[in-house]
Amino acid sequence: MKSKKILMIFIFILLILAIIFFIITHIEKNDSESQVDITPEEEISDEQMKQTMVTLFFIDSEKDTLKAEGRLISTNNLLSDPYKELVNLLLAGPKTSGLKSAIPSDVKIISTSLDKQCVTLDFSSEILNFEDDNQKCNIINSLLNTLCQLNEVNSIKITINGESNENFTDEYTIIN
Repeated sequence: MKSKKILMIFIFILLILAIIFFIITHIEKNDSESQVDITPEEEISDEQMKQTMVTLFFIDSEKDTLKAEGRLISTNNLLSDPYKELVNLLLAGPKTSGLKSAIPSDVKIISTSLDKQCVTLDFSSEILNFEDDNQKCNIINSLLNTLCQLNEVNSIKITINGESNENFTDEYTIIN
């Protein structure tokens, strides 16, 4: 009788050890299957790593309202004068069909400067060639929304050939 008890305990211990062995080998197998190395189809070039997405604001041709356009640009372009670079992208116009620039086509950006979170934008006199107050408002909002994406910018001021102009007297701030 005693030998039967010992045999039963021995079989019970073997059964438990077999279950533990099965569980351990099964878990290791699942872990090794889940750790599959993924090789990218295309290597990321140094040039691609130096790009950033900016959002430019243009006019929707149908609705005459601002609409965002994402643009992938080289970060090197933003290093020397990011404000001028973003304005030049606005002046170059949209790449998306159905959008148009809010700024008259012959306008030139002369200079930009940052003072206490306000970017002063000095334009050529052609910026005064807007048709009405709605177009003037679209010019301001296109510039303001585009430039205020930069953390250090909260407002813009527009000058013409280095001087204040009665058409753009205010410092424009984005309203949240």
